[in-house]
Amino acid sequence: MRSHDYGRDVLSGRKRRVVPEVAAEVGLVVEDPASGFCGAVVGFEHGQVVLEDRAGRRRLFPPRPAAFLLDGRPVTLTRPAPVAPAAPARSASGSVRVAGLKARTARDSRIWVEGLHDAELVERVWGHDLRVEGVVVEPLDGVDVLAERIAEFGTGPGRRLGVLVDHLVAGSKESRLVAGVRDEHVLVTGHPYVDVWQAVKPAAVGIAAWPVVPRGVPWKEGVCAALGWGEPWEGWRRVLAGVSGFRDLETPLIGAVERLIDFVTEPVA
Repeated sequence: MRSHDYGRDVLSGRKRRVVPEVAAEVGLVVEDPASGFCGAVVGFEHGQVVLEDRAGRRRLFPPRPAAFLLDGRPVTLTRPAPVAPAAPARSASGSVRVAGLKARTARDSRIWVEGLHDAELVERVWGHDLRVEGVVVEPLDGVDVLAERIAEFGTGPGRRLGVLVDHLVAGSKESRLVAGVRDEHVLVTGHPYVDVWQAVKPAAVGIAAWPVVPRGVPWKEGVCAALGWGEPWEGWRRVLAGVSGFRDLETPLIGAVERLIDFVTEPVA
């Protein structure tokens, strides 16, 4: 009589079917074959998958292995990987942008800059920060009148002045004019460039370098003539349009403006 090996698994030669795992993303449509309920994933509650059908009915199902059908094939639903929080939006100056910003009431303190172009450039990059802090930037129309303007303004605690000066280098006319400022409520900072245009990186406006302007030739006019930019107002439009954020500016200007904002917003002791 032929012996039989009853210990042998007659199915051992078959390959087990692998049931794929699918992330239960919101909107994924699956069916529970046991109940016939078909619906879209709307989330998880108490460790169970929540499905919603066309009629808006919701049911909870435990995410057991191979418990659902996707396009007629068994799948195992898994929780989706957590989504990392988005990085906070940044302003043009690199600061964290305040959502739904409403400009605060203007402070008594002010920032003065030499001219309209300086004011527009500061607004372009630091406008968001200035509105958050309630700081007004005003053009001074040159530093020749600085001493008189400071006296008219009347500084004091909580009424500070920050002044941004072009071409603030040793021996310059500008450095001599600001040397006499001794008011503790006034901070003068500056950059080494002849004009604020030069504080914009050449690459930002599509040139290799700023032209050298001969002595006796007004700087803006000389630059526009050398580059074929037309009149200074046309040249300024090109320069301002090339600036989208602080990375388009030279470091000395960035540092000078940041120091002024810190100074005029420092809490009164």
